Amino acid sequence: PYYIDLNQNLYLQAYLHHPDPNLVVFVDTCVASPDPYDFSTVAYDIIRDGCARDPSYTTLYSPQSHFARFKFSAFEFLSRHPSVYLQCRLVVCRRWDRSSRCYRGCVSRARRDTS
Repeated sequence: PYYIDLNQNLYLQAYLHHPDPNLVVFVDTCVASPDPYDFSTVAYDIIRDGCARDPSYTTLYSPQSHFARFKFSAFEFLSRHPSVYLQCRLVVCRRWDRSSRCYRGCVSRARRDTS
């Protein structure tokens, strides 16, 4: 476990074990939950579909494309639950592929018209 206080910054880093310079890592979704097996019933979106949902979420610079670095502030969720678990989904893309998920960034889904 990692112990932090409310409003303290939490820094995270994910990386590919194979440092292929032609690959890029992108943080697509990160969700917090008090239940390590259920990230939908009681959950808090930090980032969803590449879009920051928590105002304290910040992508951090990495000189190497096979690293994804980001931070966010410990939130109110922490004060109501003794433990909080994170589940993050990362995407790996080819570095120069402009049509890849990594280059599209934040993808907000359009709602369909009911008429």
